[in-house]
Amino acid sequence: MILSSMHEVVFGYGNEPVIDNLTLDIHAGQFIGIAGSNGAAKTTLLKLMLGLLKPWSGSVRLGGVQEDGSKMTVGYVPQQVASFNAGFPSKVIELVRSGCFSRVGLFGRFKEEHRQAVERSLKQVGMWEFRHRKVGELSGGQKQRVCIARALAQEPQVLVLDEPMTGMDAASRAELYKLLRESVTEQGRTVIMVTHGLEEAAPYLDTLIQLERKEDEGWRYSVTNLCSAPFGQEA
Repeated sequence: MILSSMHEVVFGYGNEPVIDNLTLDIHAGQFIGIAGSNGAAKTTLLKLMLGLLKPWSGSVRLGGVQEDGSKMTVGYVPQQVASFNAGFPSKVIELVRSGCFSRVGLFGRFKEEHRQAVERSLKQVGMWEFRHRKVGELSGGQKQRVCIARALAQEPQVLVLDEPMTGMDAASRAELYKLLRESVTEQGRTVIMVTHGLEEAAPYLDTLIQLERKEDEGWRYSVTNLCSAPFGQEA
């Protein structure tokens, strides 16, 4: 199933396009990595995929409808660690519980299944023992893991992560890559991840989208299936 289909998409800021003539299909049930240097429009591509930005020209069609006709749940972890300063008042478990609000509803009852989802997600990222700590007291890598746990607590069909390994040590990164890979293989989840750590991430990915911007060559992209041979177009 195609989750997002982009055809001849152009988008930019001001008068300058940062994505030019992009045609790309994102398939559900894959672990997809987006890599490239700073300024190559990785986060912009992510937001176009999700329909958070409207292209200047071209089309973006969003799928993501389940067999019963309901819309797929998307868990999104942006680059937000810096927003949790030392004065941030919420405890870890409170922040992760807030990820369930879309399922519970504003005035709904927090049920045992939601409590279990919160506990499971915190344990998956190795943060259960920190559940009563204030978020603002944590290290950058710990805050990042808490944000990922919050997204996992939603039990989303699609998990979107913008540079999720920021601030993590090598062991934590390896554990998270394994967790994301298992969630795709065993649960059928779609994971879309922006990453700078391509060498570490590549063995876990199904599809790699590489973006490149050079002064003499402009912007271009390539797609690698199963991290083998590039296919598709270059812009």
